[in-house]
Amino acid sequence: MGMITLLRHGQTDFNATGLLQGHIDNSLNRIGFAQAEKAAEAIGEVDRIISSPLKRAIQTADAFNKEIEISDAWIELDYGEWDGKPVASIPKEIWEEWKNNPNFKPPKGESLKSLGLRVRSSLETLVTNDDEHVLIVTHVSPIKASIAWALGASDDIGWRTRLDTASFSQIHVKARTPILTKFNITNPL
Repeated sequence: MGMITLLRHGQTDFNATGLLQGHIDNSLNRIGFAQAEKAAEAIGEVDRIISSPLKRAIQTADAFNKEIEISDAWIELDYGEWDGKPVASIPKEIWEEWKNNPNFKPPKGESLKSLGLRVRSSLETLVTNDDEHVLIVTHVSPIKASIAWALGASDDIGWRTRLDTASFSQIHVKARTPILTKFNITNPL
């Protein structure tokens, strides 16, 4: 049985202040670096690490002291013109449209449906029947899309979940069938 562990990057200043980060390439803050160390301790040994190309994910992956493969498939949702804006600045009616329509795109951004397609495509290539433990260090939206894949659900299920910074979720893959075994696990500081 193969295992995929999905780790959300540690905290950044944008996370701490409620700003949409998307493709903005922020570093971890002091808390984020400590969270990355604790996550590495909680997860333990892995065979392979794949990371989003964004700095906050790579810095989190560095805590495992192992070679890191960079993959654009695992970059955060592109919020387009909303990158760097407070979540609270998105008008309620637009937020509702976004939640109810997986094809909705923020201005010059990416839809949840297109993100889901790229994530699912990457996961299908990772499915293994051996004992390989693959760690993917990424962001909220790709992890939620991965959970939807594991559960055989649509991408809008992500709106019904919450992921903390530096939390991890695990999916076991047996005979090409994904099974969600852990979700939003944190190792408190």
